[in-house]
Order: sequence, then structure tokens, then C-alpha cells
Amino acid sequence: MKRELTYIIQETDGTAALLTVQSFLKSRGYSHAVIVSLKKTPEGILKNGVWARAHDPLLPGDCLQVRIVEDSSSDHIVPRPLPFPVVYEDEDLLVVNKPADMPIHPSQGNYENTLANAAAWYFKEKGESFVYRCINRLDRDTTGLLILARHAYSAALLSRMVSARQIKREYLAVVRGTPDVSGIIDAPIGRKEGSTIERRVDFEHGEPARTHYELLYSEGGYSLVRLRLDTGRTHQIRVHMKYLGHPLPGDFLYCPDYTKIKRQALHSCRLSFLHPVTGHPLSFTAPLPDDMRSFFPSVSLNTL
Repeated sequence: MKRELTYIIQETDGTAALLTVQSFLKSRGYSHAVIVSLKKTPEGILKNGVWARAHDPLLPGDCLQVRIVEDSSSDHIVPRPLPFPVVYEDEDLLVVNKPADMPIHPSQGNYENTLANAAAWYFKEKGESFVYRCINRLDRDTTGLLILARHAYSAALLSRMVSARQIKREYLAVVRGTPDVSGIIDAPIGRKEGSTIERRVDFEHGEPARTHYELLYSEGGYSLVRLRLDTGRTHQIRVHMKYLGHPLPGDFLYCPDYTKIKRQALHSCRLSFLHPVTGHPLSFTAPLPDDMRSFFPSVSLNTL
């Protein structure tokens, strides 16, 4: 993978006494690790066409070129021909609509059935190197939109955007019963005592967690709700909706009712953010999966 970026230094980028190649790159979000990698790359940094050092000064009108080169792939990830529905792809990132029953990362017992394995196969078939960098998280059985970074620079920018809550995520969930038309669940979440994975609302020891929800439709004892998170705690939607009295069916931890669905009825339906490199606004949607749509046979949900 090779990515080249060009910058023309402007008067507003800094004074001649202070602006260097390194300080300019840091101002553009290049991490220390990425800058070190650029230093080691032949002609990784060029100033006016000449190989430059990190501490070289920059003046208005100078042309700074950056060459990001990643020739190796994640060697611990085995390529496997698994579903990998790409919603969007460019030189800096991908957006993928993850299927159910697919972990994001390899782990004990999950070495060849993950999104990482699918990504490795996808790029192997294209004849391209690819280091696996998944930016946002989804549980194994949650479907929907995920961002993968194509290189270390975009990964650094996107990770910073996640921390600053600049990537807006919306979810759709099927829940038992009929909640209020809309509301906010503001209840801290902590680990359940005696469990390594289960979480619960814990006002004494939990971390702050805040979920906005909106009722969209109800039928046959179930409802479809749209959700937006102010925080990103583990299992936040699943725990908060159970706390509200409206758990997600098919959830093996919080509502093990598999009569209508075999996994938690949760889907990441929308991602909106500014492109980390170009700054252009991006927005993506993924339609409601068939297993969640089947709860509401009397209505068309294509527009959700």
C-alpha cells in the first residue's frame, strides 16, 4: 500500500522561526510513530522535491510531499473467503457492513472466522498488502457498519476522532414490549460481579453511560427503536434497554429468548463523519437485516 499526500505551506501554517517539517506534520495529526516511519522510508518526506529531514524549516510556498509505504500485511491473520460487504472504499479507509456471527478480531477459538480474516482475503485477492486496523467495535452478533483504516496515518486520525466523539453512530434494535416514544437512559455501567463478560447498571462503581432512544414502530409485542450513544461502554445498548425493561430478544446474556431470532437484535445502521484526510462529510447507511425485519411483517421498513 502506498499513499502520497502533498501540502503547499501557507502563511497561516506558522512563522518561519517555528515551523518545521515535524511540527507541520504534527499539526496535521501525524502521530510520532507515523513520523518515525516516514523518516525511515526512502524519500518518505520531500521538500520541494528533495528528501527532507524532520527538523528542516518550512516557508510559505514550500511544497511538502509525504509518501506512506506499507509493504507487509498482518502476518498473524489467516486470509479466509468470508463475507466482506464493502459499502465504501478509498485510499484511506473502508466502511464494511459486518454480518452476524462474525467477531471483529481473532481470539482463542476464533482464529479463522473473523472480520480480520475476511479483510485479509479481500486484499490478498486484490494483490495488495493490508494491515488490519478496525476503528470502531461491534459485538460478534451485532450487524452493521464498521470503519477500517487503510494505513497508519488514517488510523491515527480516525482513532482520535473516535476519542473526541466526532464519528456519529446510530443503531436499530428490536426490543420486547413498547417503550416510551423517546427518552434518555443515563445510568452507569460496570462489570457484573463474578462474570468476565456480563455488564450491569451499577450506580456505585459503574462508568458513566448515556443512551438516547426513539420508538419507530411496534407490532406483536415487539418494538423497533433507533438509538444514539453519548458514550461507548461495553454492551451499552443491551444493558440499558434491559434496565429500561425492554431487552433485546436473542441476547444470550441479557434476554436468551431465541423463538424469533438467534442473536441479539441489534444493527449499526448509520455512520456519519468527516473524512479524516480530505475533511469531506461522509454518511453511510446499512439496511435492516432480514432477521430483524421479520419481527414486523405488516410494514415496509426500507426507509429506516
